[in-house]
Amino acid sequence: MTTTAPPTDPPAGAASAPGAGADARALLTRPRLSARDILERYGLLLLVVALFVLFAVLPESSSAFVSPQNIRALVANQSVGLVVAIALLFPLAAGYFDFSVGAVTAASSVVAAAVVSHLGLPLPVAVVAAIGFGLLVGLALGYLVAYVGVNPFISTLGVATLLGGAIFAYTGGLQITSGIPSELTDIGSRAIWGIPRIVLVAAVIAVIAWWIMSKTVFGRRLYAVGSNARATQLLGVDVRRMQLLSFVASGTIAGTAGVLLLARQGAATSDSGMTMLFPALTAVLLSTIVIDIGRPSVPGTVIGILFIAISVSGLTLLGAPAWVGQVFNGAALLIAVGFARLARLRTTRR
Repeated sequence: MTTTAPPTDPPAGAASAPGAGADARALLTRPRLSARDILERYGLLLLVVALFVLFAVLPESSSAFVSPQNIRALVANQSVGLVVAIALLFPLAAGYFDFSVGAVTAASSVVAAAVVSHLGLPLPVAVVAAIGFGLLVGLALGYLVAYVGVNPFISTLGVATLLGGAIFAYTGGLQITSGIPSELTDIGSRAIWGIPRIVLVAAVIAVIAWWIMSKTVFGRRLYAVGSNARATQLLGVDVRRMQLLSFVASGTIAGTAGVLLLARQGAATSDSGMTMLFPALTAVLLSTIVIDIGRPSVPGTVIGILFIAISVSGLTLLGAPAWVGQVFNGAALLIAVGFARLARLRTTRR
């Protein structure tokens, strides 16, 4: 008589054949987010909503804060800062801070203004020149960092200082105001269906950056390089090329931000651009403690920008002195660095 052995569970560690059963087991074993995890991931977003509600109901700020004019001005003023912050995302994903993005933005603005105002060339040529300038700066920085081995802090800060001096030498400390085409300034000052045009442009750039970083092989490799460059190299990825491309992307986006800065202000600033760096850096670091903990992201950067903008606008309407904005940005930067460090340690332990 033949007996049939009862079915037994597969040994631990045995590979399962791919199929519906394996997919079902994967879904069943996928860890669920606890209330603490949800609070960690979306705590900053909840804080942004709470601040908006607070300033909207306080008698001292409610009428002005929720007015359509203030809302439009708030989001329009932060559009350039958002694009500068997105420029920071790509090197940061690869493990580097790029302290030159503010200076590249300001210098690209001067390049665009000089092309149309001093050289008398068409606006499309000025836009291409500004973006191309940012691309070339990013290419030079990427080569220095990835292939020459120059310290990224020294190289990016050195380029920022160099560009700041070049801006002052060319402009003489004055703004370039004449000859800026209305087709460009209309992007920075006019609206479509009540939405500022510059906000729509910044939103398109943000969506493209999100798609590149989240949905493409390039983005996944960029995060892998930033997480562990040595292991990524062993997997066959050209780490130095990825590092170079991260700075090229940063410079190109910063050049685009320069065009938007010119459109918003209607003049090329003689500022070195460092004032744009720190709010953008704060927003990017805040992005590492929201949604995807420990990893910089475009959605998190948008939330970080809104947190800074709403806080500073609300405090200003409450009658806070002008220096409060700088103090708040500095404090937020320190807090973001601390929380980003803690979030990264927790993620590593998990």
